[in-house]
Amino acid sequence: MSSIVPAPVARQPWMMLFPLFALIGFGALVLTSAAAGNFDAYAQSHLIRFAVFFVMAVVVSRFGRNMVGLLAYPAYVATLLLVIAVEIVGQVGGGSQRWLELGPIRIQPSEIMKPAVVLALAQYYGSLPVGMVPTWRALMPAAAIILLPIAFVLLQPDLGTSLAIAFGGFVVLFLAGLPVRWFVLSGVAAIALAPVAFFVGLQDYQQKRVLTFLDPENDPLGDGYQITQSKIAIGSGGMFGKGFNEGSQSHLNYLPEPHTDFVFATMAEEWGFAGGLFTIGAFGLILLWGLKTAKASTDRFAKLLAAGMTATIFFYVAINLLMVMGFAPVVGIPLPFISHGGSSMMTNMICIGVLMMIHRWNRKSPRTGLIHS
Repeated sequence: MSSIVPAPVARQPWMMLFPLFALIGFGALVLTSAAAGNFDAYAQSHLIRFAVFFVMAVVVSRFGRNMVGLLAYPAYVATLLLVIAVEIVGQVGGGSQRWLELGPIRIQPSEIMKPAVVLALAQYYGSLPVGMVPTWRALMPAAAIILLPIAFVLLQPDLGTSLAIAFGGFVVLFLAGLPVRWFVLSGVAAIALAPVAFFVGLQDYQQKRVLTFLDPENDPLGDGYQITQSKIAIGSGGMFGKGFNEGSQSHLNYLPEPHTDFVFATMAEEWGFAGGLFTIGAFGLILLWGLKTAKASTDRFAKLLAAGMTATIFFYVAINLLMVMGFAPVVGIPLPFISHGGSSMMTNMICIGVLMMIHRWNRKSPRTGLIHS
């Protein structure tokens, strides 16, 4: 078989690429339906963005170990400066100040901050002597790497992105070998401070989202409208759905944001349980490949970096699915590779590119996991 398939083709991570391409294509179908059959509205730009960011991911996958280590902290600092710049000259949209206008390009720096934090933490713990990892002295710089961007992102305000940054960072901290009791104590402290955070730290609309999550039926035509319509759309899909471009919830404008945050509900109404199973299964294959890539790395930096990037993608998927089904508050997290949106596509393709890069490192040095090119 190796004589038939060219070597450059055979060594590509097809376990990840096949489900990724399937999700992108399926997403284009769902977005076409979300626009009432208009391919040009969302699906066309969705495919173009993927093509551009896939090229970017391929370029990232060619980076060597030393180069990545050299760029880790400068990339983090540059992204942090962009996040700070949002507070000064950022564009306001939907009541939040989250975007920078760079000529014709509009970017959300807080999205790039998710992989940047993982990269900086992986470099920090990858170069730290093992004996220093479980010490408070070593924790302080790592905590600053996580908390600095979170503080500025919360000012935008963007709770969902802040949680995503924290999740990726905590996964790296946990796998780096910090004592489990620290995480337990942090969890207890978070629970104890939750009421204070709710009443003091959250904006009024964020408080309403939490209360709506706890009891969406209390105001089904007001604050609970989004999640109520989402549940109706998902439930009405049944086993095999109503059929392509036949969804009433999105076409009759009952379902809000049918092409972004609630795209899974749009899909489930038309493709049913079978479509949902396909979508979750494809994500499962991508995440499994990410975990295998991390496990195959014996270099501590590569292992932490791969696990953190996989965790970042997982957070997107898990929170979006929980949100649209009513198991988590609505926090504005899109569904990777299916939702319409450039910033989230870019972030997730950065994660994919980094994982492809580490996959290449593992293949070149299977015994040591080290690359010096």
